[in-house]
This record gives sequence, structure tokens and C-alpha cells, in this order.
Amino acid sequence: MKSMSDEKPPMRIAELADQCVQCGLCLPVCPTYALDANEVESPRGRIALAAALARGQVEASADLRIHLDHCLGCLNCQKVCPAHVKYDDLLVQTRALLGAAPERPTQLLEIIKRPAQWTRWRRIGQWTAFDAWKGAVAPILARPSLRNALAVWPKWPLPARHQGVAGTVSADDDVVALFPGCIASVEDRDAQAAATTLLSAAGYRVVELPAFCCGAMDLHDGATSEADRAAAQVRAAWQQANARYLVSVTPGCIGTLRHALPEAQVVDPLTLLADRIDRLDFRPLEERVALHIPCTQYNVTRSDGALLALLRKIPGLDVQALPRPPHCCGAAGSHMLTFPERAATLRDQTLRQVAALAADRVLSSNIGCRMHLASGMDADAARKTQHPLVMLAQQLIAPRSP
Repeated sequence: MKSMSDEKPPMRIAELADQCVQCGLCLPVCPTYALDANEVESPRGRIALAAALARGQVEASADLRIHLDHCLGCLNCQKVCPAHVKYDDLLVQTRALLGAAPERPTQLLEIIKRPAQWTRWRRIGQWTAFDAWKGAVAPILARPSLRNALAVWPKWPLPARHQGVAGTVSADDDVVALFPGCIASVEDRDAQAAATTLLSAAGYRVVELPAFCCGAMDLHDGATSEADRAAAQVRAAWQQANARYLVSVTPGCIGTLRHALPEAQVVDPLTLLADRIDRLDFRPLEERVALHIPCTQYNVTRSDGALLALLRKIPGLDVQALPRPPHCCGAAGSHMLTFPERAATLRDQTLRQVAALAADRVLSSNIGCRMHLASGMDADAARKTQHPLVMLAQQLIAPRSP
């Protein structure tokens, strides 16, 4: 498979941009256009900028590229586009041409992408009760990226490893390889254990791949060499898995895994579970939950329908999905660290929707979204945010052994 560096980005960008018919149907669903009411902060405007850059009609000045860097990559535009413009490809190619944004917190992201390093810092933070005094440290930090990192520092204890409940497994079960990811392999350990429990109960056999970064943030930030290395690592791990499906509990990883493995069946585990929903039974739960559906789950994995079907099988559970506007919580991979003020505005719009529902807890499938949303909550509310797979596993009635 060719790496990004083997392509001819300007030619490819121009071809992708020419597919746009400038109809403007993307404008009403674009979060940044809603934020700024500025054409260059819309998909249509960014496509025009990308085409001009690719054709050498404009220079990649800071004033120009900031509008491309502001893009969240939510892909609401791609979903509604009548011309089927491949906006995701166009954005990735354009950022590869430009390189990573100057504001990108590279050193911080290197910690986030390495599970062992992230775990070490989390343990130090827990040992020193860091969450209680981090507010006093933030104002004296010189680097904005470090201040931004403190804002999204998890407000919940470091998750412990869990032992899933084994389900009934038959000899001809499909094998599912679970990709843990980087920060998700630490902060979503309970979701990964839940996925194993639920998939086993549905009759799949689960094997777990090593924990490392899939390259999603690098790919979408224009860090081409790093993204290529991560893709090669993904392909090597997949070849050794001998599995039929590749899954991740983080929807934000799935698009990148598909990019690295175009021939593999890379799916959300919720989709596999919904396919065998008749094998799963759940205990009642009299609660109201606010369901935040991440952009990647809505626009890339398109597993929101499967998630709703599974949650609605829990007797007594009142599931209230957040309305699509606001269209993005603002996390968007590294965006919440690179552009914290813009991200906070989108986050607060989302949290107002959550507050209006008066829910007992908030569910969201993407660890970046949950950390970002939790940064705008008090500690008690933040601890009630949860991956929906965890709730499903908690309520699962374990199948009887044959």
C-alpha cells in the first residue's frame, strides 16, 4: 500500500476539489461556520482554499492556513453532500501538503500516544492528588499547550483492569480482534473489557491486539511520516491476529484503521452486537441517560442506530439522544488542545443540551469527547460520564453455560 508521501497531493487535491458543485448544503451542518458565520470557515470555503493552494494560486500563509486548521473533521458536510465530495480525503491530503499546524502541541501528543507514558503521568497525578491543585499551576505555565492539557486532565480515577464475563462460545464463532489504541487503552479499559464481555456473550471470540496509537491524530494533523509509521504498525498487528473483524471501542480510531487496512472488515463492536441482538438480554435500569453521539460514530462508523437499538433493549432505561445541533462537541482529536477557546465554545453548547435533559449520567463512545465534555463539568458529574458499552455490560444477563 502506498504511503501518503508516495502520492501527488496537489494533483489529488485539485481532483477532489473539482467534485464540489458549490451548492452550499454543507453550510447549515458545519459547526465552525455556525461559530464564525464566515465563508472561509465552511466546507465550501475550505475546498476553495485547498484547490487554490494545490494549483499554486495562493501561498500557504498563516492567515490562510488557520481556516484549514480550524476544521474539526467532523464530516457532517460529507454526509449531506449531494455531489459525494470526499471531504475527508481532501482534508487529509491538504494538511499533508501543509504539514502540522504551528500551534500543534507535539510533545504533549507524544505522551498521549504512548500508553506507558500516559499511565505513568496518571499515576503520578493520582498519587499527588493533582486534580485538586492543578488550577493553581495552570496560570504560571508558559506553554499554552500545557495549560490546555490541564483543562482536559481526567477527573476520574485511573481505571483498573477488569476481567470480563465469558459468554457461551461455539466452535464456529467469528474471531474479532480488539484494537486498544493509545490513550483509550488506559482511560477506556473498562469499555474494552465490556466489549469483550458483550461480544463473547453474542458468540464471538475476542483476541486483543497490542496497545499503540493508530495514527489518527497524526493523519488528520498533517504529520505524514508519523501517520505512515503508525499505519505500518497497524498492518503488522492485523496480519498476526488471524481474525475476521477488527474493532475498536473508540469510533475516532475506526476511520484511520480503515485507511490503513482498506481490505479488512473494520467495524464498531456495536454493529456486531446489534447483528446478534437476539442473543443478548439485560437487567432493568430505571434511569435517564443523555446520549452524546460522537461525530465519528454518526458520520464514519454510522453505528448510532445499532447503539440506540442496544440501549433500548435495557428495560426501564430512558435514552435521550442529544439533538444534532450542536453538531460537534469540539474535541476533534487534538483540536481541543490546539484551539482550546473554540473547542470550549462548542463543548459548552453541548453541555447546555445535556443539562436540559436532566439525565442521571452521560454516555459517549469516544474517549476524547468524554474527556473534553468532562472538563466542563464538576467532578461528580464528570465521574458519571461513561462509555455506553460499560452500561450495557453492567446490565447484561450472562448467558447460561451449555
